[in-house]
Amino acid sequence: MTWSVWLKKFDWVLLALALAIVVLGALTFYQSGAREEEIFRKQLLFSLAGAVLMISVSFADYRIFKNYSAASVILYAISIIFLLAALGFSPVRGARSWIILGGYGFQPSEFTKLTLLVLLAKYFSQKHAEIYRWHHILASGVYAAAPAWLTLLQPDFGSTMVFVALWLAMLFFSGIKRRHLLTILMVGLMIFSFAWFLAFKPYQKDRIFSFLNPYLDPRGIGYNVIQSQTTFGSGRIWGTFFDNSKNLTVLVPERYTDFAFAAYGQKFGFAGVVLLLGLLAGLSWRLGAVAARVSNNFARLYILGLMTVIIIHSFSNAGMNLGVLPITGIPFSFLSYGGSHLLTLMVGLGVVESIKIRS
Repeated sequence: MTWSVWLKKFDWVLLALALAIVVLGALTFYQSGAREEEIFRKQLLFSLAGAVLMISVSFADYRIFKNYSAASVILYAISIIFLLAALGFSPVRGARSWIILGGYGFQPSEFTKLTLLVLLAKYFSQKHAEIYRWHHILASGVYAAAPAWLTLLQPDFGSTMVFVALWLAMLFFSGIKRRHLLTILMVGLMIFSFAWFLAFKPYQKDRIFSFLNPYLDPRGIGYNVIQSQTTFGSGRIWGTFFDNSKNLTVLVPERYTDFAFAAYGQKFGFAGVVLLLGLLAGLSWRLGAVAARVSNNFARLYILGLMTVIIIHSFSNAGMNLGVLPITGIPFSFLSYGGSHLLTLMVGLGVVESIKIRS
């Protein structure tokens, strides 16, 4: 592949859309607390590193995963080992979700979302003609169940739900029959009922209760939801970013991560939210356009799966910030602060670029 071909086929718009959301997130953190300068600087560095990773990965040939099962299995196995290793580290905000070495943290569940996606795309691209057989459905479910169980043990309920949702989405994209999907959903409801009594921590149950009615305990379990709604609504139409006289206090904890959407709404208002959702829609449309043009099932399933991960993260974070979904600690794709999720997504987009260039 020559440089001229690469420059012509690389989707610069896709890169620009992703970086635009990252920059909006960095500007959200700017002047929003005591750590704003450090957070702002780090997020811009993460965005630069992400762009370099995305471009670098686009040079690699994605077909190593399409043609060789061992490549996806090895990558998946490494991610499972990382998840197991995270359980041995000290808790961060109550969860053993991080591997911390030399003062730097890495959240392996984010990397595992990408490796599970690659593995499921490979599996379903091979078995799509026989996806109606239960043993194929169950085998793919085992792949998703392993990281889901390990993240539940951490406990990280949000990532657990992402693994389950990604598996269901990949089944749907692969053409699973409706009755099989309904059966899976019923079994999933039963498993959730058992998990509620056997695996869920008290604070996780409290988060769900606070979602149903935060005003039952406005100074306790409902406090964060109410503060998030208040923070988001204070942005009104245009937000406070360009008006220092309206530089209101951010009322939510974890405003850089869990409640990034509420902080963004305060900074940029309704107009900014429309812009953010427009950028996210544009990014999803570009991914869908690439998926529509590819000639093999692996590439199509991978792109649709990555789009699913991005959308699930974004709308789950927005929903919990607005009080219409339980608080699960899921970051908003590209907007929330943090290297693990952002760099994983940029690597994921790099694979999409590799697919586009070689299609």
